[in-house]
Amino acid sequence: MRKYLFVLASSLTFAAPALARDPAITVLASGLDAPVEASGQSISVIGSDEIASVQGPDIFRLLERLPGVTLARNGSLGGFTGLFVRGAGSQQVLVIVDGARLADAAAPSGGYDFGNLMTGFIGKVELLRGSNSVVWGSDAIGGVLALTTRDVIGIEGSIEYGARATIDGNVSGGFVAERSTLSLSAGYTKTDGFSSAASGVEPDRHRQYRLSGRGRLYLTDSLSLLANGRHAETRTQFDGFDFAPPYGLVDTSEYSKTRETSGRAGLNYESGLLTLEAAIAYYNIDRDTFDLRFGSEPGFAAQARQSRAEMKARYALATRLALDFGAEHEWSRYETTYDAAARAGITSAHALLGWQGERLHLAAGLRFDKHSRFGSKWTFGANGAFAIGGGWRLRASHGEGFKAPSLFQLYSDYGNPALLPERSRSYDFGVARGTRNDPLHLAVTAFRRDTRGLIDYVSCFSSSDALCGDGRFGFYANVGRARAQGVEVELGARITDSFHAQAAYTFLKARDRTEAGFNRDNDLARRPRHAVSVTVDWTTPLAALALGADLRMVSTSFDDAGNFTRIEGHATGTLRASLPVSDQIELFGRIENVTDEDYQTVAGYGTAGRSAFVGASARF
Repeated sequence: MRKYLFVLASSLTFAAPALARDPAITVLASGLDAPVEASGQSISVIGSDEIASVQGPDIFRLLERLPGVTLARNGSLGGFTGLFVRGAGSQQVLVIVDGARLADAAAPSGGYDFGNLMTGFIGKVELLRGSNSVVWGSDAIGGVLALTTRDVIGIEGSIEYGARATIDGNVSGGFVAERSTLSLSAGYTKTDGFSSAASGVEPDRHRQYRLSGRGRLYLTDSLSLLANGRHAETRTQFDGFDFAPPYGLVDTSEYSKTRETSGRAGLNYESGLLTLEAAIAYYNIDRDTFDLRFGSEPGFAAQARQSRAEMKARYALATRLALDFGAEHEWSRYETTYDAAARAGITSAHALLGWQGERLHLAAGLRFDKHSRFGSKWTFGANGAFAIGGGWRLRASHGEGFKAPSLFQLYSDYGNPALLPERSRSYDFGVARGTRNDPLHLAVTAFRRDTRGLIDYVSCFSSSDALCGDGRFGFYANVGRARAQGVEVELGARITDSFHAQAAYTFLKARDRTEAGFNRDNDLARRPRHAVSVTVDWTTPLAALALGADLRMVSTSFDDAGNFTRIEGHATGTLRASLPVSDQIELFGRIENVTDEDYQTVAGYGTAGRSAFVGASARF
């Protein structure tokens, strides 16, 4: 306990840069840019200055600042990383980078692995907490995470080195001309890591090369061509399970190679009453897994392809009344070493009617989806916000969400072509003042989400279903229900122009509600009841030296659905500093896990001890 108090005391003493007040604009409420305060939904925005102040490539440290968010990682940097938003897992959170959706159609649940995502190019983070499939369609059960890469003017670069021979380097260049903009970036991350298995001694290394670019060309004053792309190649070592003594998770010679490519290109039209954008987007991922105990060829290979044609628009029906609408079609395909190529498609359309009064903001909408396998579904959502004076507002939302079965769940050896989508209803209500980067921000929100038709694996040893007639070991079925409810509290205060503090607290009760299930009323795995983040930043009068500290506290949770294996709670702290040595060059450094806490986020997998990093950045 003493070391936890030391970290908290440090958080109140040290701090870092006075962060710029990025406009609180989001695309998550309606699909097109809109003020956060004009929506009744729970949306947080992190701007480029705050992202830079966090330092380092690990997106884990950035996202855990937000309310409602917890993460779990299998070992070292690059290991499989799962994101939980209000208790919904990664497969139930839609992830978007520069408008392109990232979902691995070859993964069992179709979710995204955040271990492949580094912070190097990210300039903005937006997180919507709660179901919103009206605007965003499949996967938006727990929320939507949108990441936007930075627009760069001139040349920028950064390099850092630290614990476990970790190197992270990024370089970007760009320009803004009269009728065009262009930004290009390249990055490299390498670490010797540590043993993913908590009981192991052999380090698991990680390496990633990445490229990204974005541009815009104005064809006329109202019509522009926009395009972006991203590519990453990753090699990550990991540990596996041994079914001979000593059994369990042990050091092994396994590693994976991953190649990701995403992009989006289209036309944007803005004139008078109408804003319209039409685009084509894609996401491709190839995964090869190797185990040198059985040879140098990949033991498992998977390919997933996802393409999307979309149109979204906003039309001003009256001074305060607007209609947001859109249509899209998505094609997805997957193939693995053991599964033949399979495909699915989904066609969708939605409309959202919004009223923007002086004090009252209301929105309600419908969505229609037709899937090539499970047929058609309707989805509804509504939200509102009311300004009660003094910068305070009441807000409330009701959202419905769905997640289409993954191609693996439909067509693999364990597949079930009769699967239906997972469905959810979420509600939240709260009071808020300002937004995250305002001088004073306070938000208190109560939430609840009920999810039904959850897809789970059913063993044929305990089932007489006709699907077991072909000799398989099991199959996927819509058998689960869950409820997640709780409270989020977010506080931010800019005490002076140079001192800023913020905190987030989440109480979450996520329970299995499966009727007649063995685990009914158990806590869902890896969903801690309590999570706290505290951050303070101070720019000192000493040569603009910036100091900062972060504190993260998470309570006990369970690693399994049966609630047999406990994951103990933990508290970790980070101290940060940066010093501008000229208008173009800055030195920075940090110490992570300053108290050398020994903890786990996934049972059996290790985490990093006390770690120091130093670096420099330049801008010309």
